Amino acid sequence: MPESKYDCIVIGSGPGGYVTAIRAAQLGMKTAVVEKDRIGGRCLNYACIPAKAVLRAAEVWGEVGRAKNFGINVKDASVDMKGVAAHRDKVVKTLTGGVGMLLGKNKVDVIEGHGSVTDDGNVKIGGQFDGTEIEAGTVVLATGSVPKTLLGLNFGGRVLGTETTWALNEIPGTLAVIGCGASGVEVGSAFGRLGTKVTLLEALPQILPLEDEEMAKLVARELGKQNIEVVAGANIEGAEAKDDGVELTFGGETKKYDYLCIAAGRGPDVEGLGLDEAGIKVNDKTGQVEVDEKMRTSLKGVYAIGDLVPVGPALAHKASDEGVIAVEDAAGMDTHPLDYPYIPRATFCYPQVASFGLTEKQAREAGHDVVVGKIPMGAVGAPTVYGDRGGQIKIVGDKQYGELLGAHIVSVKAADLIQELVMARDLEGGFPEVARSVHAHPTFSEVVMEAARAADGWLIHG
Repeated sequence: MPESKYDCIVIGSGPGGYVTAIRAAQLGMKTAVVEKDRIGGRCLNYACIPAKAVLRAAEVWGEVGRAKNFGINVKDASVDMKGVAAHRDKVVKTLTGGVGMLLGKNKVDVIEGHGSVTDDGNVKIGGQFDGTEIEAGTVVLATGSVPKTLLGLNFGGRVLGTETTWALNEIPGTLAVIGCGASGVEVGSAFGRLGTKVTLLEALPQILPLEDEEMAKLVARELGKQNIEVVAGANIEGAEAKDDGVELTFGGETKKYDYLCIAAGRGPDVEGLGLDEAGIKVNDKTGQVEVDEKMRTSLKGVYAIGDLVPVGPALAHKASDEGVIAVEDAAGMDTHPLDYPYIPRATFCYPQVASFGLTEKQAREAGHDVVVGKIPMGAVGAPTVYGDRGGQIKIVGDKQYGELLGAHIVSVKAADLIQELVMARDLEGGFPEVARSVHAHPTFSEVVMEAARAADGWLIHG
């Protein structure tokens, strides 16, 4: 049974919620997490982690296909989707079990049930009106988001969200994906490489709309090599779900797919949270919870983080940092607001895409004296050694001060490579400092150094 009073109660146990709870416990707060489903939330159980597990399987399959380039002969290789699913489920079980262990290690109580906030800043378990009320010194709302449907379709059967797509235990013959942000592109890249004929449909002029235009075009070309048709500027005129598939009408034609994955946006998971009853202010357009730079809501002692709030990108690591800020503020510590444009973003397609800061276009529109350092991955040795020369890196800087305004990478190791530039900027370094930092050879990181050199005007390899 839960205690009757806690210093901090976190509603939701995803990457935002469980990190928040552990940090609160570290600060000496008696802490509980309320979870209505599974520890680890949607990210660990249904979305981010299952996605990366399946994407890794697709990556391994791609390496098997390229093994002959290294003199390795592989006979009778095939994809066993049951095995892929077993790998996915094992990864989820391992990581969610790890989260449970961390909560226990930090003496965080886990309360199973639906949590809602009251008008006096406490928490009810089981619903706003019929549950047990627990007194809370601080409440952090971390319930994440839910998928949005469109075209009058309902989720279920052959109409999937990204979460249910990653849960498939079969390789569809054909798959349409509506929405080509990071989530949709990851779905397409994974299943395309595993053998599905995929059509990616994006209403905007480019896929990955938040990325640099030049880099997005490069990714589209790479996806085209993976059993994927990319349709940008798609105007879907109609959709009909049937028992054996989904029919979509676009470009004057009607095509049928085994499955449709809708990856065209998400909304805050606020159902039953009691926001209206508690008088917590929400955004009129999005329904998300309004917060200040310390993640405080309009109700004293109540904070909100992650996908629930209208600031910043919808990223797990962003939610985690917001949770740390929230409970540190509650503990009376000095905190600093997140610099949202400079939080690293990563898309785990093949090759990976990673970026932070301004695109070249945004930097010019902002009036900066822009300098660009750009080189292909094959300009340094390691990508050739490892057989992954595709992609490029692009650094956007301010010429006068050497400031890092943004960085954009398309490469097999992009999600790891971007962090060096993030750290350089956070430590008040610029591209000249990165250019003169000694990098190990032969490594993929050398391409970061060379792009910095290019921005600084003295490219060696290129």
